[in-house]
Amino acid sequence: MSRILSPHCRVTRMSDGALIADWKRTRFLGMTTSDVEKFADGSPEERAELVTDLLRAGCARDRRKTRSDGGVGLWLRGVHLLIRTMGFGRVLRLLSLAAPGYARADLPSAEEVGRLKRAVQSHSRRSWFVSGDCKSEAVTAFVLLRRCGLRAVLHVGVREHPFALHAWTASAGLCIPDADPRGHAFTPVLSIDGGGQ
Repeated sequence: MSRILSPHCRVTRMSDGALIADWKRTRFLGMTTSDVEKFADGSPEERAELVTDLLRAGCARDRRKTRSDGGVGLWLRGVHLLIRTMGFGRVLRLLSLAAPGYARADLPSAEEVGRLKRAVQSHSRRSWFVSGDCKSEAVTAFVLLRRCGLRAVLHVGVREHPFALHAWTASAGLCIPDADPRGHAFTPVLSIDGGGQ
């Protein structure tokens, strides 16, 4: 819980829950034992509801991050380098570390996902190192969306004739990169949701 609290807030475990001290506003907020248990062991939706309440109270940091295009490019090149050195399967197993299971209560907006899609594809096309690799684009988009607390699903699909593999991330009705490049449909054989689970 202390990771999501604002720097000026401290949490103290009590016998019947927790006490959050907000030193900036000089006030105290209490959490019941059931709320603490929901936060520790509850579903992502229950945690998102509690975090939303803490955001409204001014005690939690907003996980909505504005990314610069340069930051997207760095993530894309780093992910591509990981895939080339470790292999795509191993990188997929590491997603639970890079893409946390935390989910905000609000849904991602198509505008926000569209902006990320344009940035990822722009950097991918301009980089001689990445050069339009769908695996790098899909993993980068998945990690960046999940790190903002947005729901995203990474799909790996297959096409039989001619045989081909393709990866894409779906969020807010958009796919990064496109799910059917050049009009070829791919059947999903693997879907990863919630940080590699």
